[in-house]
Amino acid sequence: MSGHPGPPLLLCFHHAGAGISAFSRWQGQFAAEAEVVPVLLPGRDARIREPRVTGRAALLAELEVAAALTRGRPYLLYGHSLGGLVAYSFAAAREAAGDPPRAVVIGAVLPPHLRSPLALSAELPDTPLLHLLVRQGVLPPEAADEERGSDLFRRRVLPPLRDDLRLAQDLIRRADVPLRAPVVAVAGAEDPVAPPEGVAQWARYAAGDFRLRTVPGGHLFVRDKTLPGLLRAELGGILAGLRPESSAV
Repeated sequence: MSGHPGPPLLLCFHHAGAGISAFSRWQGQFAAEAEVVPVLLPGRDARIREPRVTGRAALLAELEVAAALTRGRPYLLYGHSLGGLVAYSFAAAREAAGDPPRAVVIGAVLPPHLRSPLALSAELPDTPLLHLLVRQGVLPPEAADEERGSDLFRRRVLPPLRDDLRLAQDLIRRADVPLRAPVVAVAGAEDPVAPPEGVAQWARYAAGDFRLRTVPGGHLFVRDKTLPGLLRAELGGILAGLRPESSAV
């Protein structure tokens, strides 16, 4: 008989100011090895009218729906940038509750003790914040160009992004425990926000197995084709051991 129904879950958490479109083709990459579940936070896309979360307590309350999916079923996590902090916070909470993930992959974000300047910029005035986001490769150059559409970015992009940075600040302040699950940290080789030497220090938050991997690209390498294949390679042994047929007796 099978020890658990269906393939393991891969919960994916998006970066600041974004929705889940970056994960739209991942299921095809993982096929039957894992069920990819992108987790959409409120205040964007189909949940645009819902209030955004800006603190850890509200985030964990929001993620109770995701936690319910994992009960009785093995799961793994991937989070990109802000999503990496979300994945870490969710994993820590689920470990404390006795429902740990089988692995946590954290991409494109510095560990909490390094205090990323970008994550600490939530209260900057609009113009300096837009210029910072452009310099860091988070927004395109026109976001800081008044003649090429910066007003649109001020009205539509900055409000959710600013709230996401507030959430990042609170998650950073409250991050203080190492994870027992294996941790894989992924860095973009040309990422000015979270360079590989900084991302490597996620080892401090791993009580057990830790691996650092570097991929081509800048901060938003989650949109590239390289990442899903790397994750399949890194998580392949874990996924193989979690197939329903592997627990048949």
